[in-house]
Amino acid sequence: MSARPVLSLLLAALVLLFSACGKSASDQAAASGDLVVRIGSAAPLTGPLAHMGKDNENGTRMAIDDANAKGIVIGGKKVHFELISEDDQADPKTATIVAQKLVDEKVNGIIGHLNSGTTIPAAKIYSDNGIPQISPSATAVAYTNQGFKTAFRVMANDAQQGDVLGAYAVKNLGAKRIAVIDDRTAYGQGLADEFIKAATAAGGEIVAHEYTSDKSVDFTAVLTAVKGKQPDLLFYGGMDAQGGPMARQIKALALNVKYMMGDGGHTPEFIKLAGDAALGVYASLPGVPLDKMPGGKAFSERFVAKYQPIQLYAPYCYDAVNVMIAAMQKADSAEPARYLPMLAGISYDGITAKIQFDAKGDLKGGTVTLYQVQKGQWQPLETVGAQ
Repeated sequence: MSARPVLSLLLAALVLLFSACGKSASDQAAASGDLVVRIGSAAPLTGPLAHMGKDNENGTRMAIDDANAKGIVIGGKKVHFELISEDDQADPKTATIVAQKLVDEKVNGIIGHLNSGTTIPAAKIYSDNGIPQISPSATAVAYTNQGFKTAFRVMANDAQQGDVLGAYAVKNLGAKRIAVIDDRTAYGQGLADEFIKAATAAGGEIVAHEYTSDKSVDFTAVLTAVKGKQPDLLFYGGMDAQGGPMARQIKALALNVKYMMGDGGHTPEFIKLAGDAALGVYASLPGVPLDKMPGGKAFSERFVAKYQPIQLYAPYCYDAVNVMIAAMQKADSAEPARYLPMLAGISYDGITAKIQFDAKGDLKGGTVTLYQVQKGQWQPLETVGAQ
């Protein structure tokens, strides 16, 4: 054989090689006849809550990687699951744009959004297009109260969480005069309102209810107003990006109160932002402590080795993906219209809980754990059922 044909064959082989290398994993899967199932993820990947958003994305990615490693078969075809991740910037308007983009990308299901304020408006877009949505972290009651059959969540909601927080503040911490500040977001305001109901029912007196925003950094004025009411406990409805600096300013103003937050404050980032003012702060998190979750310790070890310390919701993202895939397997289809009924009636043993949904899409039998910062870490105090 002359040199020219050999050279031609080599060039042809190189073209084929580089063509294959240029294809994405999903393109290669589709070319081989596999079923490509696209799972959308929406969370803030930039801005003050990016640490939480990446945590959600990584929990979702780990579940998808694990599913691909299992060689799952649906409808007689091997499945390749693909993550389509979008940044909603924790902004409601951006969230609706992201939601429409994910719909246009023809995703088979959605894991998200992270914040209640983004999840609620996005839910209508998913509902209008018949795409199942499981939020791993949006706790506002309003999310599932919209009546969308496509909306689900895998953790206790704010009615359940607020009940536990309010009762605990009065009955366990002895709070009599309580001040409340919220950030006016769907999450912060909703949780604060539920906290107030429960604390009042338990015999506490709400002596002040003040407001800030999820963009604020200086809380001097609002805390000075609260200090004048002489409360013995301050509850903040909001996220760690504001809750941490607020703790510092509470200490700087010598405001002698017990300080309490919901799940939005239960992060390593809060402790970092609050510094030595974090000591003694209380917060809640739906579910049992991670080391008490079935498989929680193993999940944590794998997650930390692959990514970084868990911020908050990664285990719930992991479960959300696996619940969705379990419904697809039960329906033997990844088509939203076909697996949605299976999702609504699912019973799945996750790492965070046994996951079953009520008629609204809320998690049945949600529990809530109270924590306190001790020795630089969140330490569990008590796990109670939703009241």
